Formats: sequence, C-alpha cells, structure tokens
Amino acid sequence: MNFLLFNSRILLARSHVITSDHFRYKYTMATTTAKPGQPRHEVVSTWIRSRIEQGEWIEDTQLPSENQLGQKFDVSRITVRRALQTLESDGLIYRRQGLGSFVKDNRVHQGLVKLTDFVEDMETAGIVPTSNILHYAQEAASARVSEQLDVEEGATVMRIDRLRLGDGDPMAFDRTWLPMFFAGLLTDFDLEKETIFTVMEREYDMCVCRGRFRIEAVNASSDVAQFLDVPWGRALLLIERVSFTEANQRIYYQQRYYRSDRVAYDIELKRGRNASKATGLPLTEFEPVFKKDRM
Repeated sequence: MNFLLFNSRILLARSHVITSDHFRYKYTMATTTAKPGQPRHEVVSTWIRSRIEQGEWIEDTQLPSENQLGQKFDVSRITVRRALQTLESDGLIYRRQGLGSFVKDNRVHQGLVKLTDFVEDMETAGIVPTSNILHYAQEAASARVSEQLDVEEGATVMRIDRLRLGDGDPMAFDRTWLPMFFAGLLTDFDLEKETIFTVMEREYDMCVCRGRFRIEAVNASSDVAQFLDVPWGRALLLIERVSFTEANQRIYYQQRYYRSDRVAYDIELKRGRNASKATGLPLTEFEPVFKKDRM
C-alpha cells in the first residue's frame, strides 16, 4: 500500500521573508524604547515576540538578520543572539544553520477523522472553548439556505450566530440555520454552554451521524471581521457544513469562518494498487490544526 500525505495550510497571502528594504520601511518606526533598567536583549526579544503574537509574522516567516536587529537596536550580535535564544527556548522561533531564524509553527494537532463539534475539537487540542450568542431569531430561508436544508425558499428557519473563542480569544464565527422542528428541540438549552451535537444526542438520543463539508478561502466581510477582530478583507477559512441524522434528516446548515492565522488542516490520503479514479482516494486523516495563544 502506498501512502500520500498532504499538509494543507491556509495562511495569509503575504511574503514569508522579511527583506532588508521591507524591514527598514515597515519596522524602523516601531518603538524600541526600553523600560528603565530593562536589559537590552529583553528589548529585542520583546519586540520580536510582539510581532509574532500580533500575527504580523506568521509561521515560517524569516526574521530580520542578526546584523539588521543589531543595527536597529544599536546592540552587539551577542545581545541579539541572547534574545533569539530566549525566543527559541520559549518555542516561538527555530533557527537553521546558515539560513537564519524563523517563526515556529506552534499549532496543536488534533484529529477530525470522525464527525466532531467545535467544543470537542478545542478540548482535544488542549484549548478552553467558550461561545457567545450574537443573534438568535427566525428568518425566511434564502435560496442558498433552502437548498442546503431541503426546505422551500422563504420558509421560516432559525438562524443562530455565535462567536467561538479558544482560551478567551476569537477563533471562529458561526452562522447556523435550522429547520423549525430541530430549532424547537433547542429552546430550553443554553447554546453558549452546550452544543447542538450534545443536546441532540444526550436529550433526544438522536445521532448526528453524517456531515457534508465544503472548505473555501474567503475575504472577511465587515461584520465577520468585527467579530473575529481582524481587518476587513482579511483572508479567512470558510467551512460550510450540513449535518444529518441517522435517518438522513438535515439538522442544520452552518457557515463557520475560521481565522486563517489560527487554524489549518492536515489531510492524509492513501492510494491502493487498484485505486479508482472515479471514486478518488480514501480519506484516512483530516485534522484541524489550532494555534494556541503565545504568552
């Protein structure tokens, strides 16, 4: 059996290398004022750390050279190296002999071979999940929603918007539509504390057994950008999903917008000797990869 592994990461569309001109242009105005008594190597490491934590430098971005950092902060290469050693020890960067220093991929791998919900994904990744309900009201089904839920266009459906947080920070924005029958089963439950999966399975012994997914890169609209605390137009990972019961009833249609700097997907496929071109390659692993906040 031959195996084919794809590591598919959705990242922001920007350069991973900070050139000398770019460094001088964009970062010479950054503050380099040290706190009274603060060691110079801490000034350097704090400045680099802030660029990483704010998402300005993403995974595998090459840091400015030791010479560039030394000139910017007016410190020796020994001081710069000590700052880089601190960041490397903290797991923020990695260094390659003769190439320089790079931002480390600090995301946590977690399996999605079976159908799971947001809370299960976060907890498996070691991240504390919370949710805030932003909208909970009935509306007329649009053409898109009616197609996905297999209801008449204009039929009344329930729309629920939730901001999904990991360790207190925005990770995703969900917009979910449900047929009124299934929406009625949720009225007595707090969906900021419970998931649709959990309520259906625990309270009604109703298996959410199947899901159909579509993954797409989109630009953040103004409302979604506001909720996710990203600039308007920022690249996001949109996952559209329809979930089904064992009887093939459509429970909900959902649009989930992930921050592209905080999630990626690892995909593993396998190819047998008699693989069919018509059916494609069997999916053996489909993993979201979440990045924890760095302190």
